[in-house]
Amino acid sequence: MSKIKLLWLIIVCIVVLVLTACAAGPNELASVPREDGSLPGFWLGAWHGLIFPFTFIISLFTNAIHFYEVHNDGLWYNVGFFLGAAVSLGGSSGSAARRRKVIVEHRVASG
Repeated sequence: MSKIKLLWLIIVCIVVLVLTACAAGPNELASVPREDGSLPGFWLGAWHGLIFPFTFIISLFTNAIHFYEVHNDGLWYNVGFFLGAAVSLGGSSGSAARRRKVIVEHRVASG
């Protein structure tokens, strides 16, 4: 094995180890009700996702506000949060519209 291939192999192994070390662990509080006995599901996850940009900024300045409820029902809360955050952050519709505009402009300019 050449020195360059060995160097690349070592670099790839280091990058993989670093990236896997950063992976999030399991949520130990999932499926554990809050103090009031409730367990947030899809709709509360969607709401938290929608207000995510605001609560994230506020959470940088105070420990009383969190943008993600760790006491949740698991998958459905996560799906709701993801969809809500996608809607509040614009989803992919903005890039799709820009791409469509560039294609149309290119066709008009070349045609």
